Amino acid sequence: MTIQPAATLERMILDHLNTAVMLFDQTLRLTYLNPAAEMLFEISARHLIGQPAAALLPCPDTNVEQRLIAALAARHPFTEREVNICVADGRTKTVNCTVLPLAPSDDGGALLVELNQVDRQLRITREEHLLSQHQATQTLLRGLAHEIKNPLGGLRGAAQLLEQELPDASLREYTRIIIDEADRLQALMNRMLGPNRLPSCRAVNIHDVLEHVRSLMLAESPAGPAIVRNYDPSIPDCRADPDRLIQAFLNLVRNAAAAAGVQGQIELKTRVLRQFTLGNQRHRLVLQAQVHDNGAGIPADIRDQIFFPMVSGRVGGSGLGLPIAQELISQHGGLIECDSCPGDTTFTVYLPLESAHGARTESLGHRR
Repeated sequence: MTIQPAATLERMILDHLNTAVMLFDQTLRLTYLNPAAEMLFEISARHLIGQPAAALLPCPDTNVEQRLIAALAARHPFTEREVNICVADGRTKTVNCTVLPLAPSDDGGALLVELNQVDRQLRITREEHLLSQHQATQTLLRGLAHEIKNPLGGLRGAAQLLEQELPDASLREYTRIIIDEADRLQALMNRMLGPNRLPSCRAVNIHDVLEHVRSLMLAESPAGPAIVRNYDPSIPDCRADPDRLIQAFLNLVRNAAAAAGVQGQIELKTRVLRQFTLGNQRHRLVLQAQVHDNGAGIPADIRDQIFFPMVSGRVGGSGLGLPIAQELISQHGGLIECDSCPGDTTFTVYLPLESAHGARTESLGHRR
């Protein structure tokens, strides 16, 4: 067996690690990165060697560069969690960054930086939070609806009986108000709870659903906003209730239209994701359908609450469109997520494409 020289062996080990490893000199210029780091930044080492740390690890809110300078001077390692780095096309990725000062040498020492991407773990955690939040909300609503519907029925019945006994027709206006308000509250509770029957599932082409929603929106608002399509025609059919999918996407697109305004733009985008996790289940194929608008965005103070009933960022909004859409998608084993900032809001719908028995439970540590 041939013994590898130490330097060659160390380089070979670094090159075969799945963890991104980078080496900076005493001026905080990049001198080495392994293939995993190239994959993380989505650019070759040839274009990155010599770049300053500030360009590769931009994070103004935590002053990573100053931390690197201090670590180099004091020879003290540290870990910075959930640092945002920019990749080649301008997207950001979230990593945990561990910095290890190396022993001083003739050229003044160096810093070894290890980057572990945590986007997947953060997304899985967020999805589990959304699912548990939705389930808790639905449980609360069902209990609340039960407590409200029974007294409402009694009030309505009593008002009808009273209406029949009143001798003066002008007095019946008051009982009619009671009956109408009871009916309105009953209808509101029914809307909040969503459909009370199981979905009627069959093979559905998602693009047929989106085209139907697009046609409805063009008929409702012929003056705008513009609706552009960015479809993946290779997406297979999914098993779903088409009426419920139409209602869910219609709620999303109507919100996007209200946010974008007549001069704005909405994009409908579809893609397929492979080996993707929803909640605690890993699916071989997942449909990703996005509704993107360039409106003002969702106010920061309600972004974490938009899927709660009666929460709305629009004047006159009912606050029921998004919770109902989430419930309709949840009935298909899917989930809706939202990312929003001024001028860029995206609602992403995830739907499993394989049958239920094709999914398998996955721990949070697995990749997706």
